[in-house]
Formats: sequence, structure tokens, C-alpha cells
Amino acid sequence: MDKSQILSKFSAEPERYYKVALFENEGFRRKSCSKCKRFYWTLDDRSNSCPDHSDDSYSFIGDPPTSKRFDYTQSWKEVESFFVQNGHKSVSRYPVVCRWRDDLYFTIASIVDFQRVMGSKVVFEFPANPLVVPQTCLRFKDIENVGVTGRHFSSFCMIGQHSIPNSQGYWKDKCVDLDFRLLTEKFGINKNEIVFVEDVWAGGGSFGSSLEFFVRGLELGNAVFTEFQGDLGNYSVLDQKIIDMGAGLERFAWITMGTPTAYDCCFGPITKHMIQKIGVEIDSQIISKYFRAIARNLSKSIDILSARKTAAKLVGIDLEKQDKIISPLEGVYLIADHLRTLVFAISDGALPSNVGGGYNLRMLLRRTLATADRFGWNFDLAELVDLHIDYLKLTYPELEETRKDVKTILEVEKDRYNESRVRMKTIASTMRSQNKKLTVDDLIRLYESDGITPDFLKETQIIYEIPQTFYERLSDLHQSEKTEKTEVLNLDGIPDTDLLYYKDDPHEFDAKVLKIINNKLVVLDKTSFYPRGGGQEPDHGKIGSYDIIDVNKHGNVVVHELKGGVPKERETVKCKIDSLRRYGITRHHTSTHVLNASARSTLGSWIWQHSAFKEMDYGRLDITHHSNLTEEEITKIEDLANLTIRKNIPIVINEFERGEAEQKYGFRIYQGGVVPVKLVRIVNIESFDVEACGGTHVRKTGELGLIKITKAERIQDGVVRLEFVSGDYALRHTQNQDKKISHIVKSLGSSKEKILESFDHAMRDSDDAKRKIKQLIKRISESAARNAIAQAKNLGKVKLYSTVEEELDEEFHIAVGEQAVKLDKSLIYCALIIRSGTILIVAFSGSDAVNTMKAGDLVRDMAKVLGGSGGGRDTFGQGGGKDISKIKDALLAAEQSILGK
Repeated sequence: MDKSQILSKFSAEPERYYKVALFENEGFRRKSCSKCKRFYWTLDDRSNSCPDHSDDSYSFIGDPPTSKRFDYTQSWKEVESFFVQNGHKSVSRYPVVCRWRDDLYFTIASIVDFQRVMGSKVVFEFPANPLVVPQTCLRFKDIENVGVTGRHFSSFCMIGQHSIPNSQGYWKDKCVDLDFRLLTEKFGINKNEIVFVEDVWAGGGSFGSSLEFFVRGLELGNAVFTEFQGDLGNYSVLDQKIIDMGAGLERFAWITMGTPTAYDCCFGPITKHMIQKIGVEIDSQIISKYFRAIARNLSKSIDILSARKTAAKLVGIDLEKQDKIISPLEGVYLIADHLRTLVFAISDGALPSNVGGGYNLRMLLRRTLATADRFGWNFDLAELVDLHIDYLKLTYPELEETRKDVKTILEVEKDRYNESRVRMKTIASTMRSQNKKLTVDDLIRLYESDGITPDFLKETQIIYEIPQTFYERLSDLHQSEKTEKTEVLNLDGIPDTDLLYYKDDPHEFDAKVLKIINNKLVVLDKTSFYPRGGGQEPDHGKIGSYDIIDVNKHGNVVVHELKGGVPKERETVKCKIDSLRRYGITRHHTSTHVLNASARSTLGSWIWQHSAFKEMDYGRLDITHHSNLTEEEITKIEDLANLTIRKNIPIVINEFERGEAEQKYGFRIYQGGVVPVKLVRIVNIESFDVEACGGTHVRKTGELGLIKITKAERIQDGVVRLEFVSGDYALRHTQNQDKKISHIVKSLGSSKEKILESFDHAMRDSDDAKRKIKQLIKRISESAARNAIAQAKNLGKVKLYSTVEEELDEEFHIAVGEQAVKLDKSLIYCALIIRSGTILIVAFSGSDAVNTMKAGDLVRDMAKVLGGSGGGRDTFGQGGGKDISKIKDALLAAEQSILGK
């Protein structure tokens, strides 16, 4: 919907949509801005401009309009006490990682805390009514403005004041009255300073009027009254109207303190510590004037570059002074902001990476490090993290629990950044020589493929300024996950399936056939066959005499896929589950919970289940982790898992209302992703792990018998895959491993007790043999090279020696080829080495021959014929393929390439 059309409609009926009791009681007058024509409510008879165009915009800098002074954490305490005194429940913040929504990575507003997606509809689930919450929100679209404008943040606290207008809650009149009293009574702001501006909000198919409230041009909050659904041509009143008042805590602190920027009063001791450490010159008068000018200019234009220039001109500072006084401050503010965002995100289980929402976090950290590098600062990130947490834990005590983990992740990422700088400098040097003007698309590609931030390119003077649309474009790309589309079946009129697997779970039962679809899909009135879901593979078995090969759930209806035929509709059939398969899957599913919790306890709080797969004979668990696992870490995870099995802990399964489960157990329950139902099934391995899960589970951990991790590998940035077996399959795996060891022992002519000693001896013999072979190759390489030159074929200006090899390896041909092209600079040396059914190509071009044919190009042409790929440098190339039948064609292709045919 077009917001301007909604605003036009609503503003035409102010008595209905905007006029509240407070306006009449206090004498607020409705006016239209002389410049932009927006409607606003004020007590100032002389006013003729809305806050965006008022002459006193940002005049609170250096002259706060409040009778009281509160910094960031104090401001929240004042807001909280006011709303609690007025009947609100104070709710702790929700995680900044939005685990309860599959369409968002991060929490972007306080109302998101209470939104749940049910099918295509967004519903609201409040833990109390009314309530207030200090919700930390992450937004990445204005990253280039952070530190520069004095008021932009990558994370901020949205004071959420929320109410449902029923017998417990309230609607517009009381909401606006409360917000007015908060400003006047609690913060001591003169009521004549407060201006309310008419606006609207629309999103998710619903919309409503809103009143933004300003003091001296600074928007402090926006009271949204979500009231309608549909569009302007056809809309209705929502069954559940919502008050969504969001106010910026940073701005509340700023307006009471009157500091030059919001950063100066919102990061506690952090900015002061950094400013003292770098020894930057502070001129409060100049800084206050400069940032006020920035703020006022940005209310008229979004161009930050021109706003900076205009501000400097108005204050009377030249470029040199701006670089000396203002730029270092901008760098300090940026670092403080980005680190605070990372503290919250990592504490809530997010990892910087090149995948999904992790892109934004890695970008923040690399901007932080690049900024410090640009100014030559050497800040201790761990020390800054401590300062942040020490300050924030008054409001967010949970940050104390993850202090160590945050430092660990930042150190890992910092090391990676430092390692990548050499490669980044090489790429930057190449770009400088090309003198190419980079587009926003180029910058996004460089960041996503090579991890090169625009800040680094600015630091190395490849670009002069970062395009304003860069961070917004990048944020849009990584704002949310793409949900997979599922097959839609016509199940109209079919009642919900009675799910026996959540009841007595009989493995043999009778059921009535309700519908046959496509002559292979069967819907029963009840079933004990567990459908595919949450990574758990479906049950198999029989319906009548027909085999079940797949089971899926569509909404609340379970659909069984059969092989070999189907029964008749309305027939009652006998059903039997493959119990052995079910028990194997059940063990592996429960083992997933045990391994996930064991990994988190062993490695750190950042461990979350990324995905999982549970079959009858094995399981797979993908966890969020920053690096490859060491053998020691794998052993520790396995040991803790098996200790948990030996303790034979009861596994208790109960159902809770979703909101109750979240409040009782926290958001760790969403290991398997979003739960799209209101009644949540909680699987509790007492004092060890609690998850929301719809799968099948054993009753006690002792039933798992044994868990054995068979493989651990890093499958993508930030994700490690654990493959494992449990129960009988773990025992068989161990027995098979023992058989293999016995075979090795027999081959070595040793015993199990002395296997390591025998292996070391065999390896020493092998290394000794390799050393002798290398010496032998070195001795004969010159002779072999001269022989190759003698057999080479003249092809114009160059000679070509080619050979197909089945006995000697690439090490031999590399030594001979290197020697041959040194002896004859016009020679091209090419060997095709057949090994295990594949072909490896090794090629050299002498220093004169490269003018005719580069080795890398030659290998690429030959590999293409062999169904493979290859490449390399001018003088040396490597590649290969699998089609041995095309060797003659590849040799012919080599000659044609050299001759230019």
C-alpha cells in the first residue's frame, strides 16, 4: 500500500484517527507545516513548521530541555519505573537473533518480539498486557551513517510500549497520555516543547494511524495504532488491534544530557576511554556546532557527504581541521557502536561469517578493524568488550554469561582478517593498476567473493568515498532467509489426522482410508506413521498389503505414499510400522539433542543446531562453529555425550503454550527452527537440554547405548557437520573399526599393543624411500630432459614434447619438465599421467615458447577435451579429466592450440 494515500485519507478525518483526549484537555492545536504540509499538533501558537523544518531543530545540543539528567542505563530505569507504576509488566529483552521467525535473521523492532507467523498470517502473542520492553534491535541499512551523523546506530534499544485494547489494556487516549506524562513528569520536559506529528504505518497486510512525538526536532517515539487489515479499497478492522509504541532509548538519554552526539552519552565510559587513549583534540564548542549542523542538514537531505561539507563550512573549519578533530571522533564512535552490536549478536548465538545474517556481523567487525588500521590505533578489543558489558549488564545482566565467548569469537575473526589483508592488498594493487571505476555491484562482489570491505578500499585509496547505497543493498541481500516452497495438495474437506504417534503410539492399528490422491497417496483418519519433518526421516511399514515409501504432513493432514498399489477409499485397513526402523531413527534423533548440548557445553554458547538429519542407521548434525574441530574437541564432545547416556537421564515431553514455553525455557528451545503452531512440544533432558521438537524420542538417555562421531568437517563458513551413529549401529561401527585395525596390524606384522610403534617405523621407511626416489629423480632428470628435447616435434617457432605416462608420477615429470624448458627455452613439455582411472596433465612452456603458447592455456584446452578443467601460469600449468578414451584427441588439441588452429 502507498503510505501517502493512507495518510491523505486519515488526515482528512483527524477527529477519527488522530485527535485524542490529551489534545483537547491540554489545548493542542492542529496545524499544517508551511513547507511540507504535514499535519502536526502543538501548544505553540506561533509555530508554522513541523519538527523537520523547525528553526530550533537539535537546539537541545548544549542546552537540554529536561530538568533531569539521565545517561543510557539510567534513562531505561526511569522509563521502566514509570510504566510499571502505571500498570505495565516489564519484560526482559528478546534475543537480537530472531529465532521465532523464519523470515528474519535479526530482531528489527520491539513488536517483532511478539509476532508469530501462522501460515500466511502474522499473529501477536504478548506475555503480558500491557507491557514495556527494552528491546535491542539490529539494523544495517544506514551503516555508512554510523559515527558520522551523531545519531545513527547499527544496534539500538527500542523502548517497546505495547497494549491490546481489551479489559486489561488500553487504546489511543491512554497511550498518548502516558507518553506525554513520561516526557513531562519523569523527564521534566516542558509540555510546550512537545510536538505530535500525524503519520501512518503499514506492513504485513495491516495498517493504522500513528503519532510521532518530537522535542526540538528530535523524534523520541512513534505510537502506532495497528487497527486495519487489507488495503484502502477493501479493508476491515482487525480482530486484535495493537498499540506498538517504539521509542529510542538512545534519544531519551541524548535529550536529557545535551551532548554533541548521542554516542557521547550512550556508550558509558567506552568513548571517553578511547578518546583518552588516542589523544584526540577535543573542542566541545566546535564539536557541538558541527554535529548540530550535520543533524539539521540531514533532516533536509540524505546525502551525508554534502552534509559533512556544509557542516564544516558553517562551523568554519577547513578540511585539515575536519580530519584532525572530527574524523577521529567519527572513528571512535563507529568502533564503539559496532562492538556493542557484536556483543549483543554473539551473546545471542550469531557468528560473523560469509553466510546469511553473518555477513552483516563480519562486515561490522571488519569495518571496526579497518577504521582502527586507518588511524593507526591499537585498541584492545577484549578490553573494550569488558567496558561495554560492565556498563550494559545493569540493564542486560545476561551479557555477563557470554563475556568470554564474545572475546573468543572476536579474536578468531580478527586473526582471519589480519591473515586476509595480504591477499586484499594484492587485489587492491591490481585494481589500482587497472584504474577502473568501481560500481556498487563491483563493491558487493568484492565483499562477497573476497571479503574486501569498501572501508579497506577507501583506506588503500582505491575509492574516494563509499557509495551511499552499498550497505543498504548488502543488508537487503542478507536481511532474511528464503523459505522453501512445499508441494500443495488439494485436501479441502479432509479433517485433521488423529496423530497416534503423540498418544499411545501403537505400531499396529486399524484406520479408515479418507482419500486417494494420484493413485499413490493415501490419507487415513488416524496414523502412527511419523511423517518427514525436522530432519527426521519418515516411518516405513505397510498399509494393508502395500509398502509405505514416504510420509509427509500437509498442514494438519498426514499423507502416506505407497508402492505397488493403493487400498480403496472408505475402506478400513490394517497398518503396521517397521518398528526396527522407527527405533533406529528415534535413537538417532535423541542422540542429536544429546550431541548438540554436548557440543555447546564443550565449545561455547555460540553453538546452535544449524540443521540435522536422522535416519535409521546414522545421524547428521550441523552446528554453528567458527573453525574445524580438533581431535581433542571431538573426543570431549563424544565423552560428554556418552557420560550423559550412562547417567540414564529421564526425557520428559510436555506441551506448553508457545509464549509460556519461551518465558519458561528461553529461546534456546528453537534449535530445530521455527515452531509454526501455538501449542509447543517441549523435549526436556533434565538439567542438560531443552528443545521444542516434534520428533520421536527414547524415554531415558540410557537407551541410546553409545554415541560415536564418525566424521567431523567444516562444510561452510560458520558451520561444522558431525556425522554419528548410536545404539547398535555405534557398536557395529566400533567393531568394523577394530577389524580394520586388525588388518593393518596383520599387514605390519605387529600386534595391537605395538601398532603405533610399527606404524611409525613403516612411515620412517616410507619417508626414507621417498627421499631416495627424489635423489634418484634429481640425478636422472637432466638426462631425461635432454632425451625429451631430442624427441620433441617442431611446430613452427616452438617444439612440443608430449608423453602419456602410466608408471612414473607427476613428481618425476615436474622435475624433468622444469629441467627441459631451462635447457631449451623454445620447448613446450607436456605429460598426461594416467592414475586411478583419471588423467593428470602437467605442462611447461619455456621463456621463448610462452610467446606462442602459455602453459596454463594449453592445459585448459586439453582438459576440456578430457571432460575436466585446468589452468595455471604462463610457464606452468596443471589440470585433468576423466575421459581416458579422449587422450589422442587431447594431444591433437594441444598441437592445434599451439599452431593457432
